Amino acid sequence: MDFSTIRNLISRYCTGEDNWVDNRTVYIAHKEPPPGAEAYIPQRYPDNRIVSSKYTFWNFIPKNLFEQFRRIANFYFLIIFLVQLIIDTPTSPITSGLPLFFVITVTAIKQGYEDWLRHKADNSINQCPVLVVQHGKVIRKQSRNLRVGDVVLVKEDETFPCDLVLLSSSREDGTCFVTTASLDGESSHKTYYAVQDTKAFSTEEDMDTLQATIECEQPQPDLYKFVGRINIYLNRDEPIARPLGSENLLLRGATLKNTEHIYAVAIYTGMETKMALNYQSKSQKRSAVEKSMNAYLIVYLCILISKALINTALKYAWQANPDRDEPWYNHKTDGERQRHVLIRAFTDFLAFMVLFNYIIPVSMYVTVEMQKFLGSYFIMWDDDMFDEELGERAQVNTSDLNEELGQVEYVFTDKTGTLTENNMEFIECCVDGHVYVPHAVCNGQVMPGAVGMDMIDSSPGPEGKESEELFFRALCLCHTVQVKEAETVDGIKQGLHQGKATSFYISSSPDEVALVEGMKRLGFTYLRLKDNHMEILNREDEIERFQLLDVLTFDSVRRRMSVIVRSSTGENYLFCKGADSSIFPRVISGKVEQVRARVEHNAVEGLRTLCVAYRKLSPAQYEEACHLLNGAKLALQDRDKKLAEAYDLVEKDLILLGATAVEDRLQDKAADTIESLHKAGMKVWVLTGDKMETAAATCYASKLFRRSTLILELTTKRTEEQSLHDVLFDLSRTVLRQQGGMTRDSLSGLSGDCQDYGLIIDGATLSAVLKPSQDDSSSGNYKEIFLEICRNCSAVLCCRMAPLQKAQIVKMIKASKEHPITLAIGDGANDVSMILEAHVGIGIMGKEGRQAARNSDYAIPKFKHLKKMLLVHGHYYYIRISELVQYFFYKNVCFIFPQFLYQFFCGFSQQPLYDTAYLTLYNISFTSLPILLYSLIEQHINMDILKKDPSLYRDIAKNSLLRWPIFIYWTFLGLFDAVVFFFGAYFLFDNTTFTSNGQMFGNWTFGTLVFTVLVFTVTLKLALDTHYWTWINHFVIWGSLLFYVIFSLLWGGIIWPFLNYQRMYYVFMQMLSSGPAWLSIILLITVSLLPDVVKKVLCRALWPTTTERIQCRMTDRQFDKALMFSHDSLLDGGVSTYQA
Repeated sequence: MDFSTIRNLISRYCTGEDNWVDNRTVYIAHKEPPPGAEAYIPQRYPDNRIVSSKYTFWNFIPKNLFEQFRRIANFYFLIIFLVQLIIDTPTSPITSGLPLFFVITVTAIKQGYEDWLRHKADNSINQCPVLVVQHGKVIRKQSRNLRVGDVVLVKEDETFPCDLVLLSSSREDGTCFVTTASLDGESSHKTYYAVQDTKAFSTEEDMDTLQATIECEQPQPDLYKFVGRINIYLNRDEPIARPLGSENLLLRGATLKNTEHIYAVAIYTGMETKMALNYQSKSQKRSAVEKSMNAYLIVYLCILISKALINTALKYAWQANPDRDEPWYNHKTDGERQRHVLIRAFTDFLAFMVLFNYIIPVSMYVTVEMQKFLGSYFIMWDDDMFDEELGERAQVNTSDLNEELGQVEYVFTDKTGTLTENNMEFIECCVDGHVYVPHAVCNGQVMPGAVGMDMIDSSPGPEGKESEELFFRALCLCHTVQVKEAETVDGIKQGLHQGKATSFYISSSPDEVALVEGMKRLGFTYLRLKDNHMEILNREDEIERFQLLDVLTFDSVRRRMSVIVRSSTGENYLFCKGADSSIFPRVISGKVEQVRARVEHNAVEGLRTLCVAYRKLSPAQYEEACHLLNGAKLALQDRDKKLAEAYDLVEKDLILLGATAVEDRLQDKAADTIESLHKAGMKVWVLTGDKMETAAATCYASKLFRRSTLILELTTKRTEEQSLHDVLFDLSRTVLRQQGGMTRDSLSGLSGDCQDYGLIIDGATLSAVLKPSQDDSSSGNYKEIFLEICRNCSAVLCCRMAPLQKAQIVKMIKASKEHPITLAIGDGANDVSMILEAHVGIGIMGKEGRQAARNSDYAIPKFKHLKKMLLVHGHYYYIRISELVQYFFYKNVCFIFPQFLYQFFCGFSQQPLYDTAYLTLYNISFTSLPILLYSLIEQHINMDILKKDPSLYRDIAKNSLLRWPIFIYWTFLGLFDAVVFFFGAYFLFDNTTFTSNGQMFGNWTFGTLVFTVLVFTVTLKLALDTHYWTWINHFVIWGSLLFYVIFSLLWGGIIWPFLNYQRMYYVFMQMLSSGPAWLSIILLITVSLLPDVVKKVLCRALWPTTTERIQCRMTDRQFDKALMFSHDSLLDGGVSTYQA
């Protein structure tokens, strides 16, 4: 929804036009306006309850059942169960109803438990205590009971419970400092301002006397925009109206810092807060494997219907002969004769459907659910993914997507707190070619092992000392750092020097803190800003005072900031620092080439560089600058544009002093993880709310951008110089000319033959790209061109992203023509939207709260754990479940196709080939445990090899093991085996169907023989596919076969009193008493398994995959070790014999 119209209307109303629409009026402390003022119209707003759960107590059963029966298989089995209840069918309704009930129950319990955990997390937030001012007293409320209009007292280090407008602060100037890390990823301190007319209301009693109303726009998700006004009644007929903007709005999820307490009024609550509006709705995610299963299910459903139709048609063709239709031993009743032929045909069709329905196994879904649920514990138990610092293990919030971890093609990652540790470290500075490296300082803490000052180059001579000190003063003055006189912040000791508590720095930009700290180690200490004067302590321990005249704030288009100060001698200076690209063109003197060389060297190392310059201002120049700046600040229309023009005129004719280098410390092994993901064929995108310069430097440090990468910019600065249409087509031509029309998807990500491209785009430009076309012109829709550019880039950086824009990026890639599998990873509430949008969402248990971890599918302690989660766990999960799915369909084709063939030999009478016990227990007991165990512990390659060689991940990419050719191969293998079982048994016993005592085999003996060969063949087929053997594999595989034999002996060897008839009595023993039966079992099993073995041997010899080549090397290595061991044993034995 576009809120620009609303903002325009509000702006016009604030200037006196009475056409305000779509707004809300908030009565502070729920007080009515004075008589004669505006009409009091109370409005209803939602409470402050946050809901991330999917179910409630009342809707769980119907909603969960609806979602489960959306699955084709579940709905199909429900229909079959109802058919068995309604008509007379060859098998009991229990054979379908019981497994279906089990599946539905197990799935409901699992999903209910996961949702209960979400309810528990929501309750911990909603029941959090909040301080509210009522009638001059502070009372305690639960967060969920907070209402719009309540005046809230928030203390230092507390999180804002809802969106608030700041009324007053414990600081005299009415400001407060806030961190919004959980919202936009920026951990730096930001300054917010109270309304000038309310900042004097500093106690509960004062707040009780405040009478005011706030008029503002309705809730909308843009974090950086807020438009409204406050009307304050101070014993006057007319209220005082003051504008409200984003600088007055404190957002839910942000934290109060460096301010003792504040008073603020609730504006937006609960699900109307900006943080909640940036959440995506939590929808059911379905994996690619599940989609493949549904597709295969439709194919098998068609096969099933075809079988039933063929058998029904052949039955009536067979019964066209009256002797066959109504033989002497089976006369029809009058009711049967009078039934219409179509009704009889339809009933027979349904009966055949029930007879053959075992081709679609409900037990497969039970096994898949159990495999996912039990398999998820391997992630939670993995000691390599345990973080000692946090004391946390990886968590699995939903086990439905385990195999999707092995199919990821795009990784979307946050920057702050995900790739980085939020720690800036001052590395060096360069003044007139001289490089200075102080002992390392990180966020106010001296790094261990760093003592004294290390000067790489010799100190400058006397003539350079003035420039050196001017450079240090510039960095001590050109910033927005605040000083806090305290020993602790966030529970961590800061600023300790020789055992004494000293001041430490906080700022809206963490690298500013690193720079000021670096200057402190080089002898110049910034002390404080007091009475509009900045104080610094120089090397001689003398305090220098500079009057702060003006601050030209940083913005991403200019990429620089400046201050105008006046020294104690009355001289006016403009100190400017910024990106080299924005400083060098404005410099008229200084050692530009030496500094430029050092900046380029540091940029290659992935360090964040800033250049520093200055200009002396004469009184006349200062007056001119003041006039320009004040005129721009007072403008009501196009204020930003006029300020930019004024800054441009003031920041010119600069003298270059030097440059700095700061490192944004990456998380441990972040660069190695990204490199491994690239080798595995994944594309990594960084989506951050941070500034472009900061994010780009992190991308270089994390090896997302390499030295050879050519950076393409699609930013606001460039689109101001050229139209968006021209920029997009220029970039498109650039990448496609180099690639020769081939997309990078078809090329190796590490190829050295082609130019690597990296794209940088910001939030404002992305909005323009994604904006739908207003006309039919070709220039209207840029999304496809943008996607084409992205596909040809090895890495993409999106900066200044709002949380909802992150989700839009993920959604756009998901919807592209390749439909790739996406993964989003982040650690803050600002990442929740993209985590919910991606196929797989991973939360990091970081410093920015647990919103991301709570709303994710998986949670890990650190970014480095993503490598093992994808390359090892994801690989194993996909291999295991793909074998499970194909194997289940295969063994059920083997199971039911002989039943289909048998109908040709029993007059299409719907006579079952197998006994009811065998029909029921085949998928539940005889063949279920081996494949379940295989799908839990199979390791086709050692996990150390998977970590060392990420390219193995490419072997399973794009759902390669569940493609149609492989599915068709497994199906034909099942059909071949079924034909061998049935006709092998049929022809072998055609003339030798007598036992040693002359008794002839019956139809149940024949069916039992086919079933025995079937059970042994499908179990041994799985044994041949197993690479990782343990004692438990042997126990389950051979134990399942033994269980079948024992069960058959007991089932047919005892007269069971609860059975009305016992058609299997002594059948199994009679079969085993025949020598030809034993021979046929062994022969048929061998013939059935032989083609698959031959096919595997030929494929491994002629067309081996990377995985198979490594398996061969591992086998050869193990064989060599065994040979060496036996050789050494023989030698030892020979020596012993000789000595004896």
